Amino acid sequence: MCGIVGFVNYKKELPNKKNVMNTMTQTLSNRGPDEEDLYLNNNVALGHKRLIVIDPQGGKQPMIQRFNQGEYVIVYNGQIYNTKELRKTLTENGFTFYGHCDTEILLKSYIHYGKDVVNHLNGIFSFAIWNTKTQELFMARDHFGVKPLFYTMQNNSFIFASEITALLEHPDIPHVIDVHSAAELILMAPGRTPGCGVVKDVCEVKPGWCGFYSKDGLKLWEYWRLRAY
Repeated sequence: MCGIVGFVNYKKELPNKKNVMNTMTQTLSNRGPDEEDLYLNNNVALGHKRLIVIDPQGGKQPMIQRFNQGEYVIVYNGQIYNTKELRKTLTENGFTFYGHCDTEILLKSYIHYGKDVVNHLNGIFSFAIWNTKTQELFMARDHFGVKPLFYTMQNNSFIFASEITALLEHPDIPHVIDVHSAAELILMAPGRTPGCGVVKDVCEVKPGWCGFYSKDGLKLWEYWRLRAY
């Protein structure tokens, strides 16, 4: 288990974002006690807390891949089960690999497939990938929502994290309980309405959903749904 966190603000560069990111990332130590790192670049900040399982050197995050005069940067929590098949396809399309972790497979799969990468993944995951060339953040959550991914919009900042506790360490997020969500927890716990968080204005990427955050705003869509026949 790992933890991811980050935010994007196109309006301004935040001079104290490293301090904010350090604080937010530290709240995820229970998810990733072994290693942590940050990626800071102009209007974006990404953080990762890692539980090391395989490839200690080759699986460091945030992971950066330079491609086509730009950079792709990923923070990822999960496990991709069909890495062998994906690696074979990517190799046939000219990709080379420096390690054997699924993070590298996932990042290069996104470079190859773009937003359709979710249709090629078998696993449990939540991840965000920043494209420096297009200035877009792509994010996705696995089919059944095993891995969490929460987000909010505050003061022109799009902020996301594996846990709400990490979001609450961002200075722009008010600590206000959403009345309807609190009522759901009291009356229906552990059940609740998909997409909602307990804190006011905090949402979650629904299971089987993905999307972009860009200068045009947030656009999420459903890429998979369980169907009965």
